[in-house]
Amino acid sequence: MGRDPSGRFWQADGHVIISPWPGGRAPVDKDGFVDLFGLPTAPQTAAVDAAIASRRSMRAFLPTPVPQALLEDILGLAARAPSGTNIQPWQVHVLTGAAKDRLCDRICAIYENPAELAQHEREYDYYPKEWTSPYIDRRRKVGWDLYKLLGIAKADKEAMHRQHGRNYRFFDAPVGLLFSIDRILEQGSWLDYGMFLQNLMIAARARGLHTCPQAAFTQFHRVIAEELCLRPDQAIVCGMALGYADPEAVENHLETERADLGEFVTFHD
Repeated sequence: MGRDPSGRFWQADGHVIISPWPGGRAPVDKDGFVDLFGLPTAPQTAAVDAAIASRRSMRAFLPTPVPQALLEDILGLAARAPSGTNIQPWQVHVLTGAAKDRLCDRICAIYENPAELAQHEREYDYYPKEWTSPYIDRRRKVGWDLYKLLGIAKADKEAMHRQHGRNYRFFDAPVGLLFSIDRILEQGSWLDYGMFLQNLMIAARARGLHTCPQAAFTQFHRVIAEELCLRPDQAIVCGMALGYADPEAVENHLETERADLGEFVTFHD
């Protein structure tokens, strides 16, 4: 993929991804600042909506490389996320090529060794210790829907294990991202981090890329810290696969439901 002077991105197959913003960037005023108060045009609104609505957690990627310049654009835009008193708690580690392969090889070797795997605990509890409805119902449904697409029977533990293990290859994406945060920071900064991650995923979609956020990597935080030479004060938040989704992979056609507004919205007059 490259970018021409007009700000358009194009893929290796010649397909052009056109930004709705003039020159591929948000409109700026005479002093070079983004126009904060101009009303967006209908195409601009539609482009933002499409990027949000088309985001999916993809679990199979093509080997097509992602240029570093494009990654830098995405990460720079993601960093516009809000954070309490602008502390910007995110630390991003971009893995490609041999560095990604080394980490993946180490983690996969542990994952396939039950005795070693038992020695690795998650960095933090992502899920509740006790599940209740509607959360457990939603979790089960999306899990079985995925396995059904893949032809994995409910009793096939080996196939489930194999599919989960694909996390640790970033689902074959050319780019693996790992995110860390300073351990002194509290829950508010984790909220900020979520907004950064969402920005990243939406910016990727706007450029024809897909992602898959991955909490699975937190179990191997000690291995990650060793491979990336992280300071002890850094905690692993999650990983993320990034690249061009494989349109032929059945798992990439998983449709996940969303609750109706009436289930989670209350209007107070």
